[in-house]
Amino acid sequence: MDAVSDASVETVVIKSSSQIGKSEIGLNMVGYHIDQDPAPMMVVLPTERDAESWSKDRFAPMVRDTERLRGKLSGPKSRDGSNKILHKKFIGGQLTLVGSNAPSGLAMRPIRILLCDEVDRYPASAGAEGDPVNLAKKRTVTFWNRKIIMVSTPTIKGASRIDAAWENSDKRRYWVPCPHCNEYQTLRWEQVRWDKSQGKKGKGKKDTASRHLPETAHYVCEHCGDIWSDPQRWATIRLGEWRAENPFVDTAGFHLNEIYSPWIKLEKMVREFLAAKEQGEEAMKAFVNTSLGEVFEIRGEAPEWERIYNRREDYSIGTVPEGGLFLTAGADVQKDRIEVEVVAWGRRRESWSVDYRILHGDTSRTNVWNKLSAMLEERFIHARTGAGMVIDRMAIDSGYATQEVYSWWRTTPLGRVMPVKGREREQGSYPITGPGDVEVKIGKRKRKRGAKVWTVTGSIFKAELYGNLRQGPPEDGEGFPHGYCHFPMYEPEFFKQLTAEQAITRVKKNGFARVEWQKTRERNEALDCRVYARAAAEHELIRMNERVARNKERKLEENAKLENVKQAPTPSSPLEKSDTESLWAEPVLSDDPWL
Repeated sequence: MDAVSDASVETVVIKSSSQIGKSEIGLNMVGYHIDQDPAPMMVVLPTERDAESWSKDRFAPMVRDTERLRGKLSGPKSRDGSNKILHKKFIGGQLTLVGSNAPSGLAMRPIRILLCDEVDRYPASAGAEGDPVNLAKKRTVTFWNRKIIMVSTPTIKGASRIDAAWENSDKRRYWVPCPHCNEYQTLRWEQVRWDKSQGKKGKGKKDTASRHLPETAHYVCEHCGDIWSDPQRWATIRLGEWRAENPFVDTAGFHLNEIYSPWIKLEKMVREFLAAKEQGEEAMKAFVNTSLGEVFEIRGEAPEWERIYNRREDYSIGTVPEGGLFLTAGADVQKDRIEVEVVAWGRRRESWSVDYRILHGDTSRTNVWNKLSAMLEERFIHARTGAGMVIDRMAIDSGYATQEVYSWWRTTPLGRVMPVKGREREQGSYPITGPGDVEVKIGKRKRKRGAKVWTVTGSIFKAELYGNLRQGPPEDGEGFPHGYCHFPMYEPEFFKQLTAEQAITRVKKNGFARVEWQKTRERNEALDCRVYARAAAEHELIRMNERVARNKERKLEENAKLENVKQAPTPSSPLEKSDTESLWAEPVLSDDPWL
């Protein structure tokens, strides 16, 4: 409020958590200018209904209960029409309330004082006129002493108006002194701590896991490590001060999170955080936005395929590199081919692409399925031990040629193949569930429980994969990062397909945001195959620890001795050369609309 009344400040930006007082600041500003400095004012809210609610529920009670304002405006039932719900006149000025989706309201009159509330809920465009914030700002250009106030809780990184405005301000944060060491600091979620109960183990009794204890939540000083209780935290906030991170030009920016609120106990914040963690990404997004006052980053943009292509490694295609402990495969079924990627997995979820095959053939006939069966029996030589490794489990998409997939699955060894189907992220937070029984047509008969199908939330695995692909190789002799993906000398087309989708946030009709994965190019089979191979590895990766990893290494060495084989180059494929010589050729054109 000091910045609002400071003549050197033209724009005030408030990025904060919800229910921390920012809307009250706007009301105070409007009341001040009605009483002390009359001027034409405009308040912009997300919709016209929000504007009506603001007028009735916030502004009208303020005028009614504030003696200085009571005689400044006419009564709501006056015949001169000077006190309407969305337009109010007073001596020396007027107040207009508009919705951000109404271009006519944003462009109808000059404005000196502009308040834009909850700007991150505004639509991308006010009709066909463009950004509503810019439209409203244009109304202020004729006033040398104009004032623009933007307030909001942030939303998604890259799409948040308030975050963009905050970055262009002097970025003021609130620093408070520690009640023990008197060192100043900003209040951050990382310094909120709480205890956990110890799990119990007993003979003949069921083990109990540790449990979070939100009631023990406290704040820890980042300098001396002493603990602050809630009353101490509220007391020290009164002693704080604003400090800017950027030089001031004409925009003052302020940031606050819920930890600064005198109405919130840390126990409540911890309970909300733990609940959001259990409920998944959307709930966590709400916590980050409304409690921490920060943007939520969706890591769904596609990595640059050239960067991944340039860091390819010189290991033999078809050979399992030294760190590989077990193999999975992902298969994508098309009308005229089946594409398969074989992936080796190691410690810390590190992965190596071992081979990528395109098995040409009409998937309504048995020939191409025989080729896929041959891959299940093929042995891939381990580079260190020389042992032959088979694919432990293959996940195959059942979305196309569904009955053919089920029929083939019935011919495979038990437990080594899993038909999968995809689902949207909103339908569940688990990456893979099942299996469930499905009906299979065998000849002219239908068998209700003829196959078992797993359900895969592909968006979870895609977001994980893209995060791993962004990681660069280690420097200064450090180990590869967790989840690092290795690739042999594949052609560029593979990497283009691997990065052929990106996550976008789409606002639905009900106003809620939804993240969708959309293609950026036509062919994306390599990405699908990697997602299926990752789904096939889920069970083993969950249980992977150092003991399990050593057991797998010991088994590889024992198998090598039993087979009495030496390390060899890429094993010969049971496929004919004509089946694999043109892996990245365009598919045969078809009049099938599905293709």
